[in-house]
Amino acid sequence: MSARYVDAHCHIQFDQYESDDEVIIERMRQESVAGIVVGCDLDSSRKAVALAAQHTHLYASVGLHPNHAGQESFDDTAYRALITHPKVVAVGECGLDFFRPAEVTEEVQLAQKEVFKKHIALAGELDMPLIIHARPSKGTQDAYHALIEILKEAKETYPGLRGDIHFFVGGLKEAEALIALGFTLSFTAVITFARDYDAVIRAVPLTSILSETDAPYLAPASRRGQRNDPLAVQEVVAKIAEIRGEDLETVRAALLTNARRMFSMS
Repeated sequence: MSARYVDAHCHIQFDQYESDDEVIIERMRQESVAGIVVGCDLDSSRKAVALAAQHTHLYASVGLHPNHAGQESFDDTAYRALITHPKVVAVGECGLDFFRPAEVTEEVQLAQKEVFKKHIALAGELDMPLIIHARPSKGTQDAYHALIEILKEAKETYPGLRGDIHFFVGGLKEAEALIALGFTLSFTAVITFARDYDAVIRAVPLTSILSETDAPYLAPASRRGQRNDPLAVQEVVAKIAEIRGEDLETVRAALLTNARRMFSMS
């Protein structure tokens, strides 16, 4: 992989890119940006794999987002079939979302946990990293606390379990617990206009940080309110270096190494 940057989480298979996906993918190639195209359900996972199969600088992750878990059952056989593709580097987007839907009942939480554990079993069995979505209810860290408990228990069965916590919004205590479990934390272009995450970005080891865009969402300050794309990962990396007060090239190289290590990207 000759890339200089890795967008560890994007959704360029979504309909928002229907008219210009090839243009963006070509610009990524020209600007040395690799991307992991992340599935949120079976259909978007298949599209992620199809895109990754066509482009050397794209990779895929396949899984069922917790917000889709109520509309679609987790098809273990179908996901296993997708994972056999050599460009699939992770299992997910999976995890826990206690922020949406509007009423996250105990029943909804239990259902999300069961689907998440199926992803864990798949990743653990196949020795692949997870890409985890965790969003706590407003004013709490409840989803992270539940996540940490589930991962601690899972590590007893799958000691090599690892992965990335996508769009990390937790505090330092949660960050340290997840890093201790073998997980990285990825940050989006939100850090270009919000200061909520600076303390965590400064405090955690550089070896535990990844950069992402979550495109088409969360455009950086330079394009606020517009559709985002993976090219913005360059601004994310620059902001991480600025927040940490470290040399940009040192940070860029470290984040590239982190992504390669976590996702076994060649």
